[in-house]
Amino acid sequence: MYEQQIQNSLFYTMFYGAAAMLALTACCYLLFRRANAIAPDVTSPVRLRRWTAAFFASMTLSHLWYLPVAFCTSSEEILQSYLVGAILDFMTLIPCAMVLLLVMLQDRRRPLWPVGVMVAPVIIGLAACLVYNNIDFLPLFYGYHLLMAVGLLIYMVRATRQYGHWLRDNYADLEHKEVWQSLAVLAIILLVFGLYAFSTKSMTYKYLSQLNCIILICYLLWRVETLSDLSLRNGEEIGGVEFGGGRIPQAQELSSFNPPPSTLHPKTTSDLHQKLKLYCEEPRLYLQYDISVAQLAKLVGTNRVYLSKYFATQGTTYNAYINNLRIQHFIQLYHQAVAASQPVIAKQLAYQSGFRSYSTFSAVFKQTMGTTVTAWMNGMTG
Repeated sequence: MYEQQIQNSLFYTMFYGAAAMLALTACCYLLFRRANAIAPDVTSPVRLRRWTAAFFASMTLSHLWYLPVAFCTSSEEILQSYLVGAILDFMTLIPCAMVLLLVMLQDRRRPLWPVGVMVAPVIIGLAACLVYNNIDFLPLFYGYHLLMAVGLLIYMVRATRQYGHWLRDNYADLEHKEVWQSLAVLAIILLVFGLYAFSTKSMTYKYLSQLNCIILICYLLWRVETLSDLSLRNGEEIGGVEFGGGRIPQAQELSSFNPPPSTLHPKTTSDLHQKLKLYCEEPRLYLQYDISVAQLAKLVGTNRVYLSKYFATQGTTYNAYINNLRIQHFIQLYHQAVAASQPVIAKQLAYQSGFRSYSTFSAVFKQTMGTTVTAWMNGMTG
């Protein structure tokens, strides 16, 4: 029995150390590797990489300052060690986790000082418990911690919805940009960790908490590497494939492309409507992948805010406007292929219509046409 306990303890120590080493390795990877290994074609936000690295570093340190618990012999020493660890966690790990959620949202730079204000009462209270060796008020801090988590969750739900609206007002393609799924997964992981943190300190708890850490590290690495840096897309530069009868401008040319002086400063809705038709619809600019509203605004001689407001007055968004043009282009290609007795491959036609993801095309098609692409094609041939 005693030997079995030693083996279990040794195995857990190895598992504990493996989680700490994984966190340290992930931290060094994000700090020192510039290119993405998971998604080489995506440029991830530098700010997010740094804060995620800070979170991994704090996770590594968190494993270190809980080590003295293994050498404590009395319940008082164990309690003091846990209090010290909790204080240090609320000074490093918890704030980094909260900041990490905020910096995933790239519509604007949100102030980070409220995070410090939120965790300060817990740090002060736990420090008082440690100094006076009194844990009678710990339930109050548990309750405050729960309220803080609920408040953060409510704020993140609201902020993520605003972020989604911002994306649809500014970008034609949302691949590698949306984060609500990631925030939902992270919330579940952190919730599981919190439930374990308030449970009994059994071996099951210990193994599950370390497994949770490993899952969290792997998931965050994937999220950081696959999230596109939107700060690079506000004054991006038009390369060129076909533009109407000639070429479609590419992103790297947009910063240098200027419309004729007579097209600048549109003053009426009809003016803007005509300029969109002239510079977007007729040359089929919507086939350009990931063109932003700022780029299109420059082409028509206006600004991003004015153009976004124009789409709002039309009861749509920039994202819906571009994708509707792409769906109409898909329909045109479909009818051309049928008329020429050519084989029709929906996925291929979707890519030719400006979509990079067939799943995105399918969702947009159903939303636009009110039916699935398969059902629509069957109806056309039926």
